Amino acid sequence: MNKLYIFFLFLILSNCTIKPVIKHHGVPNLDKKQNTLIINKTNKNDIIKILGYPSTKSKFDNDLWIYIERKQTQSKLKNLGKMKIDTNNVLVLEINQYGILEKKELYNKDNMKNLKISKDITGTELKKNSFLYKFFSSMRSKINDPLNKRAESRKKEISQR
Repeated sequence: MNKLYIFFLFLILSNCTIKPVIKHHGVPNLDKKQNTLIINKTNKNDIIKILGYPSTKSKFDNDLWIYIERKQTQSKLKNLGKMKIDTNNVLVLEINQYGILEKKELYNKDNMKNLKISKDITGTELKKNSFLYKFFSSMRSKINDPLNKRAESRKKEISQR
């Protein structure tokens, strides 16, 4: 019996590691790789060869390509192993209509604290006689009562009176 306890104790302890768990998302070493990109010289194909395809693309006047790198590590034992953000980089590349890199900006964890976020709230006003209001209210009633049991029970109550 003691051998069984020792075996289970050994099994549990052997699965524990000293190395911290690292979760990596996005392009590794983004801050180092972005140094090889030269403004007004690097084209789209070079960017894809160096960084791969972007995490997000946006098209306004010029193409905006956004690359993300996020690395999380497990914190110390006193924090009960919660994940802590170690690296958080975002690279924004602006590419002109000819496919040449026009502008690049790298935001890291410290730079993001200085970004100003608008406090304005966009209001949505649906008037009761508008098409959208009627449509969404009918959808809400169908979701809340898919078999229309409430309407049937109301009809029975009215007929019984």
